[in-house]
Amino acid sequence: MVTYEELLGELKALSESDFAVFQRRIINDGKLKILGVRTPAMRKLAKKYKGQYETFSHFPNEYYEVAFLKLSLAALLPYEQFTGACDDCVELLTDWALCDCFSPACISKRRDDFVPFIKKYLKAGEGYYNGGEFARRFSLTTLLSFYVEERYLPLIFECIAECNPDKYYVVMGAAWLLAEVLIKHYEAGFEFLNSTMCDINIKNKAISKACDSFRVSDERKAELRALRVKPKS
Repeated sequence: MVTYEELLGELKALSESDFAVFQRRIINDGKLKILGVRTPAMRKLAKKYKGQYETFSHFPNEYYEVAFLKLSLAALLPYEQFTGACDDCVELLTDWALCDCFSPACISKRRDDFVPFIKKYLKAGEGYYNGGEFARRFSLTTLLSFYVEERYLPLIFECIAECNPDKYYVVMGAAWLLAEVLIKHYEAGFEFLNSTMCDINIKNKAISKACDSFRVSDERKAELRALRVKPKS
């Protein structure tokens, strides 16, 4: 089993100072140190250490790259083991990059079973990092990754309506999800977008994202733009 010091040695050997500066600028979290290891190299390390999540789970939460590897190893666990580790993983989500890279494939075959977890993290607030901003975003990005099909649309709309969009990355996660619904299930998405259940900021961002997509026709883009609402000052 690898030790924490040995792992840091590997990561530092793979690090690039210029890339670390770039990552600090775009992630802008400030909570974790960043060594500057590129994602493909970290994914190779995750494959190398597959099956060692328990060991990694005891390592300090000091570096972005170590948190990335913890999440990657957890994502490779069988469903029952993954859900046992899920709370600890969600507590590691302190920025958009870690959140958006965390997409455990085992959820895809147990979607109904995982719904209670989605709803639990969607209510995250005090006690989670930054008021649960990234716990809530994780719920929304998980819906985006595994649930955008007709049978789950009521769940998606319920979650968007109840996500408490008081944080930037929650708004953007909900907008990203709703834009994908508009692309794949336009009529249902349009109806929700035009309802009182949809937050104005989510609505406007979702419209922008959908209109940026080549998968939406010009006619529909014009229809969507007509729904934009000027936020109250």
